[in-house]
Amino acid sequence: MAIVIIGGHSRSVGKTSVVAGLITALRDFEWTAVKITQYGHGICSANGEACDCATADHSWAISEERDRSGESDTSRFLVAGAVQALWARTEQGRLAEAMPTLRRRLEGTRNVIIESNSVLKFLRPDLYLTVLDPSTEDFKNSAREFLDRASAVILHEVPDGPSWQAISLKPVAERPIFRITPPPYVTPAIAEFVRSILTARSSGV
Repeated sequence: MAIVIIGGHSRSVGKTSVVAGLITALRDFEWTAVKITQYGHGICSANGEACDCATADHSWAISEERDRSGESDTSRFLVAGAVQALWARTEQGRLAEAMPTLRRRLEGTRNVIIESNSVLKFLRPDLYLTVLDPSTEDFKNSAREFLDRASAVILHEVPDGPSWQAISLKPVAERPIFRITPPPYVTPAIAEFVRSILTARSSGV
């Protein structure tokens, strides 16, 4: 089983679109797709809505997506061609509690693609791609923490310099950088890169 992780430095930089694009481009890999969401205080992991429940009761939840309308992120994964889509929701900082169950849910799957940065604390993927949009100022701590583990960077083309402050891309200076102007989020070069890496590793190269 190959594990691919797609991360990014902020919300709305295209992580979900990259996951969906890779699923479509590499449909023969028979992906199980996972989206991991960590909520702040006052949001229930059971349904993603505001609540006052005890966090010990609802600190995490994992559900399988069945809807194929394409309206949610995990539904988009199914529409793209994933054989299964899971949504793991946890209270902020409590992903560790959900990981044993998530690992069991992934047993027997052929290949896994996960949208998350923080899961890198618990999994060592075959490939980690990070999506960076210089026009988006926010830069998550998790993205900064794992930047040096990126196998490659998917970088939005923007006319001006980066909006983020005090962020160095030196940790990925020697990694492949794939420049995109969405849409699309996944170019033939990105798909071929992922395929070549996973094929080589499955062959023991």
